[in-house]
Amino acid sequence: MGVPAAIVSALHVLALALGLPSVFLRGRALRGPLDAAGLRRLFAADTVWGLAALLWIATGLLRAFGGLEKGTDFYLRSTLFWAKLGLFAAVFALELRPMLTLIRWRRQLARGVTPDTSSARALHALNQAELALVVVIVFVASLMARGFGLRP
Repeated sequence: MGVPAAIVSALHVLALALGLPSVFLRGRALRGPLDAAGLRRLFAADTVWGLAALLWIATGLLRAFGGLEKGTDFYLRSTLFWAKLGLFAAVFALELRPMLTLIRWRRQLARGVTPDTSSARALHALNQAELALVVVIVFVASLMARGFGLRP
């Protein structure tokens, strides 16, 4: 426990504080005009979402398996932890298409090619599903932290 656990916990919450608005803003950008300014907004939001996801994953792994706070046994005995991992896997699966598409668009722009943004509507739908799942994850995590779903 102590200071390292508190720092990792704070960074985990900070990842949520960065990630939730960035995925929301990425969705807004996908619905707006995807001209040069719109693409800049989209890529900025997407970059923050990616960084938040990396921070969330790293701190989550440290919290669950790094000998901090509740200990690994707590997490492995929690049905809500497994539910949370399932929800995370769903977010990751949904994120694959937007991530790969936006990487392709960035590369095309870097080569001076205007990307075909006709898939923006489908990406927006995926983004909204991710946003909803992240909110559900927060509620599951809150219940889990209070000991709900623990198996003996």
